[in-house]
Amino acid sequence: TFQGPPHGIQVERDKLNKYGRPLLGCTIKPKLGLSAKNYGRAVYECLRGGLDFTKDDENVNSQPFMRWRDRFLFCAEAIYKAQAETGEIKGHYLNATAGTCEEMIKRAVFARELGAPIVMHDYLTGGFTANTSLAHYCRDNGLLLHIHRAMHAVIDRQKNHGMHFRVLAKALRLSGGDHIHAGTVVGKLEG
Repeated sequence: TFQGPPHGIQVERDKLNKYGRPLLGCTIKPKLGLSAKNYGRAVYECLRGGLDFTKDDENVNSQPFMRWRDRFLFCAEAIYKAQAETGEIKGHYLNATAGTCEEMIKRAVFARELGAPIVMHDYLTGGFTANTSLAHYCRDNGLLLHIHRAMHAVIDRQKNHGMHFRVLAKALRLSGGDHIHAGTVVGKLEG
């Protein structure tokens, strides 16, 4: 069941053709309120401006003002346009988290069909079993899996119960995540 991470940093560097330097990326903001078209435009501007990848915010899923399929399409268009103009390989972490495993896999399949190198999953909102199911799909289909820590504080920030984030991160890597969204060392929106 738990096969561990299928890919390492070398595979991600190979997919992006980026070596000898840090990979540069950002999360698209504002996290909510943009149309899919404007969201794709923000992705394009970031990638065209020099970033290697961009990422969905964990709250970006499939809201009435920006459905997941439309967002995936506009992000793919942005990636290909930025790649054509810069001559560099670019990426975007598409959030495949959904209410059911079937819907989540459907989103991952669509991302792969669009040529996305990576998908993202919110492990607590999606569930550990869903996370492992998505990890198996990604392993079998050559996709990288970014696991987001949304709501992690419910488990790891309690003084009297819970677990240390390092233990949680290792469990998520064991379940098949290529990398984990770990946050900053000083706290959210601080430093």
